[in-house]
Amino acid sequence: MLKTLWRSRLLRTNPYHNVQSTAISCIPPQVASLSTPYPRTFTTTKITRNECISSLAAPNGHSWSQPSGLFIRNEFVKSRSGETLSSIDPATERSIIDVQAAQSSDVDDAVKSAQETFESTSWREVDPTVRRDLLLRLASLVSDHAHTLATIETWDNGKPYSTALNEDIPDVIATLRYYAGWADKLNGSSFNLGPTKMAYTTREPVGVCGLITPFNYPLCSAVWKLAPALAAGNTVVVKPSEHTSLSTLYLAHLTRLAGFPPGVVSVLPGLGNQAGAALVSHPLVAKIAFTGSTGTAQSVMRLASGSLKRLTLETGGKSPLVVFEDADMDQAVRWAHAGVMSNAGQICTSTARMLVHERVYEEFTNKFLEYTEHNSVLGSPWHAGTTQGPQTTRAQYERILNMIESGQSGGAKLAYQGPHPPSSPRSGFFIPPTIFTDVPDTSSLALEEIFGPVAIICTPFRTDDECIHRANNTRYGLGASVFTKDIARAHQVARRVKAGMVWINSSQDCDPRVPFGGVKMSGVGSELGEEGIKAYTVEKAVHVNLGMRL
Repeated sequence: MLKTLWRSRLLRTNPYHNVQSTAISCIPPQVASLSTPYPRTFTTTKITRNECISSLAAPNGHSWSQPSGLFIRNEFVKSRSGETLSSIDPATERSIIDVQAAQSSDVDDAVKSAQETFESTSWREVDPTVRRDLLLRLASLVSDHAHTLATIETWDNGKPYSTALNEDIPDVIATLRYYAGWADKLNGSSFNLGPTKMAYTTREPVGVCGLITPFNYPLCSAVWKLAPALAAGNTVVVKPSEHTSLSTLYLAHLTRLAGFPPGVVSVLPGLGNQAGAALVSHPLVAKIAFTGSTGTAQSVMRLASGSLKRLTLETGGKSPLVVFEDADMDQAVRWAHAGVMSNAGQICTSTARMLVHERVYEEFTNKFLEYTEHNSVLGSPWHAGTTQGPQTTRAQYERILNMIESGQSGGAKLAYQGPHPPSSPRSGFFIPPTIFTDVPDTSSLALEEIFGPVAIICTPFRTDDECIHRANNTRYGLGASVFTKDIARAHQVARRVKAGMVWINSSQDCDPRVPFGGVKMSGVGSELGEEGIKAYTVEKAVHVNLGMRL
């Protein structure tokens, strides 16, 4: 629901107008019909018989061929150690498939391949319109394989199928198309320095980029990084979360169908402390883009400091949602619910910490409780009416339960907790939507990121200054939402809140054209928008002597 508003504006046509049941070797008509001439190296890579690919059939009846190997040089290969990871269905706790687990030697192989391709003239010096058209090809392939990708995302991650198909896949398509448009528009500046000298700047790719993605939005997060990196002319090595690597592996399959040369894109499933650490510390990797916990980001910074890598870090949050006394209460309630309960609460920008003016505290609280009771539907992610599936991992499931228990023992008022799915005999990582009220700012519930379907309505505030002080009383600074009909107050609060993003009278409605990033312990740099692609470039200054003589 949150992102379909802007996606409908970005996607001029229905992206699923020609969805096909996907076989591993099919090439959609859009690819064959593109008229742009491509170098010989950009022809589709043939699939070898010994690749790590398995046939899968999901609970919704959809079947496809799923890559399970490390994607290096456009082939799905076994890890050198032979070690594997099991992908778990969070709704049933059963194994879906085992995927190859990369070790440091595999990372070294992929990075060297990426560096070799980056230095080759066939990629580095290609006309940028070719990169543009390759990304557009990839967007078309994602559209044609939408049902397969949505099925994978639902099975591997646990989010409702309708959400994956109608929100996440359009996000991926829109982001690819947006950055395809940037590929031939990375221009520099010129400087008039007098009659005997001029200077100009160029924007050049940084080199091999290591992209480390989280489990909550596996496909979206991968494309938020991969699309600008490739548009700028880099090569990438993607390390998806060890919990949700299947959709990224399938995306890798689509990149070779699109015609990206071997070495441009590599995907390495593996553990963070093994494959992730090897990628971050590799001397040939020029940049790391990471999304995940603040603690892991600190480890990434330490490892990357050895070679002073460029970094983009998007980490944790404890984003406030402020409701003033003049707010449209029904809209504030709806947006507040979406801002914390969407994606099972697994949203880094979740506006779960709610600050409500004392005059409307009771009204907002009662309406929010009622709305949640009638609109949060916890259940099988395959059912059409489900709005909330399971948490993605057992570790996160247990952490949320512990935080709920800790909040209760600490004196926070548990005002609502929804029912468990009726069809599930307590299997799966399901946590009912939960609401605490009258929570003091000193409670762990108000201080720590929960990353689950838990809303925290803090004690009411009286003045604007008190509200802003309490909103900023956190080590995080990712997002914030402000609800008021007073436009001057809205802008004043947005200016004073210490956050990388502020939504006025909404929550979570991001757009690929607008930067996404945080301050304080919520990250370094931004993704999306123009800033998102500049982060994958180096600005070089060139000085030209037009007649100065010594």
